[in-house]
Amino acid sequence: MDPKDFEQAVEDFWAARNGAEFPLFWEPKLTQDGAYRISLALIDRHAERGEAQAGWKVGLTARAIREQFGLPEPLFAVLFEKGRWASGGTWPRAAMVGPGWENELCLTMGRTLEGPGVTEADANAAIASVAPAMEIIETRGPNSMEGFKSMIADNGQQYAFVVGDATPYDPAAHDLGKATVEIFVDGESQETAQGNAVMESSAVASIVFLANKLAEFDRALEAGQAVMTGSFTKQYAIDRAMTAEARFDPFGSAVARFE
Repeated sequence: MDPKDFEQAVEDFWAARNGAEFPLFWEPKLTQDGAYRISLALIDRHAERGEAQAGWKVGLTARAIREQFGLPEPLFAVLFEKGRWASGGTWPRAAMVGPGWENELCLTMGRTLEGPGVTEADANAAIASVAPAMEIIETRGPNSMEGFKSMIADNGQQYAFVVGDATPYDPAAHDLGKATVEIFVDGESQETAQGNAVMESSAVASIVFLANKLAEFDRALEAGQAVMTGSFTKQYAIDRAMTAEARFDPFGSAVARFE
């Protein structure tokens, strides 16, 4: 993509963040690398209006989600402080475009990881805490290969993240691949899953992927940043008023109500 097209694409994707669908007409001109660079270019614009970065998300980590939408591989996107919601709150569905939610563990970094070459041992040593969480997503265009690069440029469906109480992370005591989650909608159990559904390994693998992928864009995973590490299961639609809960063993619950 030539510089003028890139600048215009940044403008168009920025304009679309005001509650509109993403500009799918850019899809044929985008590369995956260029799509990430558009999303990263908008971090400063968010900061200028008081929306500081909170960290990162890793998406499409569960095979169930990739198969649900026919998408090929994990992706990363940006979390903003304005989207950090405490567990137990209530939020309006009308403020969101095609909303849904996913069950995830939110890890907070105790030290900076800078790739390439970050290993699982490096990641385990860098994680400070783990919290039960849910990601709130928006469907702002096609959930398919038809709009995959545009979805990346549009910040990977990220809208908000709901976080419960954090537990200090001890890699000797906490095997995130063996953590389990039970999903409830309006108090009724929907399904259970295990943490090894994330990256076919665990949430630690999401940290390894993210730190090494960020290095391709001359960025690091910084101490203090939160990382939403990816869903254990398929994505759930917020298509009516509901109470959603992701109950993690041994890390507790994240709960959100939508009206």
